[in-house]
Amino acid sequence: MITSVDTNIILDVLIPGEPFSESSKVLLDRHLSKGKLIICDVVFAELAAGFPSEEELNSFLSDTGMRIVHSNEKALFLAGSRWAEYARKSARNKFLCGNCGHAFEVPCPKCTAMLTKRLHVLADFLIGAHALVHADCLLSRDFGVYRTYFSDLQVVDPI
Repeated sequence: MITSVDTNIILDVLIPGEPFSESSKVLLDRHLSKGKLIICDVVFAELAAGFPSEEELNSFLSDTGMRIVHSNEKALFLAGSRWAEYARKSARNKFLCGNCGHAFEVPCPKCTAMLTKRLHVLADFLIGAHALVHADCLLSRDFGVYRTYFSDLQVVDPI
């Protein structure tokens, strides 16, 4: 079994005092015992922000049994096409719940004008598409985008 890992699961383990630290560690260990743990280019880049050197990041990945698998053209095209679908739907300017995917509007508490939102960056779509193409499942706590735009991807929650 090949398991892709989202940045938030790794940060749970790395950042002291994170509330999901223990459940994320157990989940990583369980999936490592079943096969391989992989990350995509985006997760590597997001993790790089917290390491003083590339060598230390690579050492951490090696010590934890994770390895980077670079995205191929199929995964990149899939990410772009699903992001385009998201962008078209987001033109309606609704907010999307990160847990259940429900779309809703939010009025300003002062003047009641409907608030506008910025689009998600492409990163979540790159992570989801990479997992869909290169792995059997994705470990993440971010369900909104994945449930809505990657319903064909098995996402495993550490909770």
